[in-house]
Amino acid sequence: MSVQDELTSVQRCLDDLYRSVGRLEQQIGSGGLDMRRVRADADHLRESVALLREGAVTRSSTKRPELVPIPDTPYDDSLWTDSDDEGLGARDRRAP
Repeated sequence: MSVQDELTSVQRCLDDLYRSVGRLEQQIGSGGLDMRRVRADADHLRESVALLREGAVTRSSTKRPELVPIPDTPYDDSLWTDSDDEGLGARDRRAP
């Protein structure tokens, strides 16, 4: 499943939870501390999933950088003929 499918599934489950909490609240009453805590937790879960959805949209819209393959074969030695060794200077001269 893709991330969007998973988030949609989680959203459906949260909607079911929210409806169940509403029915439970009607039966028990909303005055108790425990019921208020359950309602607040359900609201926080909804907010968290909404944030995840926003983050998934921005991540999917950004392009990944193109990978550049690096071959396993050794480099051509002629690439290094005029190069300096870092901190040592040129190969045919002495360091000061």
